[in-house]
Amino acid sequence: MKVLFVGNSLYYNGNGLAKSARVTMERLRGAGMEVRSLSMAGDENMPKPDYVMPMYHFPIFQKLVVSHSYYFAASNMDQIREAVAWADIIHMEEPFVLEHKVGKEARRQGKACVGTYHVHTDNITRDLGMRGWKLPANLLLRNFIYYGYNYCSDLQCPSQNAMERFSGYGYKGDMYCISNGIELEENVTVSEPQTDPYLIVCIGRFTNDKSTHTLLEAMQYCRHRSQIQLFFAGKGENEAKLKRMAAKLVRKGVIRYEPEFEFCSKSKLRELARKAYLAVHCAVVEVEGLSIMEAVSQGTVPVVAEGPLTAAPQFTLSPESRFPVQNAKALAERIDWWIEHPEKRMEYAPKYIEAMKQYDVHNSISQLIEMYKKAIDKVKK
Repeated sequence: MKVLFVGNSLYYNGNGLAKSARVTMERLRGAGMEVRSLSMAGDENMPKPDYVMPMYHFPIFQKLVVSHSYYFAASNMDQIREAVAWADIIHMEEPFVLEHKVGKEARRQGKACVGTYHVHTDNITRDLGMRGWKLPANLLLRNFIYYGYNYCSDLQCPSQNAMERFSGYGYKGDMYCISNGIELEENVTVSEPQTDPYLIVCIGRFTNDKSTHTLLEAMQYCRHRSQIQLFFAGKGENEAKLKRMAAKLVRKGVIRYEPEFEFCSKSKLRELARKAYLAVHCAVVEVEGLSIMEAVSQGTVPVVAEGPLTAAPQFTLSPESRFPVQNAKALAERIDWWIEHPEKRMEYAPKYIEAMKQYDVHNSISQLIEMYKKAIDKVKK
């Protein structure tokens, strides 16, 4: 089976969507599939796509787009026609202009086409300053379906939350709840967490939808704040703002240890997770939550924001690991509870390692291949 992956910027670091797509492509090859990619060329240390698209520069919003470690591709129709002609099935990672043109060409050539719902439109509207504005998010979703996803006969939704958000907006194909999956290490054991000070990690992009500032705000209410070391692993447009907030907390004596900020490698993230006492995830909008999945797979107990647009709470095993989105006081209470109950923290650590096995990327790959086969059969009929 020849699978063509289509995405605007699949070869840039710092983008969870791109990282997930690269892992999926690698695992599909390992399962015997022929896989090629159609995308922009990315970072210098990254491989090049098989079909290279030029970069598109937005006249006004380019700086905002780039701050999210994301780039848009312009379309080279000669390359698109050649790529589609090669493939048995096209897997579209997004619903943007590039995918619209690829989808039209796939339909013209009679090729099977599937997609993945990676990003809530609410992620986009929040980052444009429209927090809580349902109408723009809903209209944008309808447009994504009409111009992008409706070229796909089948759609992967990484979580039940994502599937529920997508339903009812006019999509004509079949939907499957298939996790993006994570690469699990073998024989992971529970590590003794750092407690002097207590290391709390927060992994993910520094953007409005991730609501990272909630963790800093929680320090004002946390009884054990003088015993906590915060580590923010990521990058994004709000980094300078978060650093100012952190410095102010130190200057005022609210916290004793200066928070650290660093964009980490995969190995460094796993090392951090093993040392961490807790992993906090504050996102208001989250299709699945790969960053918190990676931390939990190392036996780190999570504390996760719970709301209608985030799927991340599905990984939690107790109410003490959940708090209402953007509620800093509730987050502080959860952190205090876990610090005051170290025996519970050690009890739950191996349970989380075991629970994450169901999200092994190998399981996801098997389900994707079955979805591909069904999509190809539909075209043949």
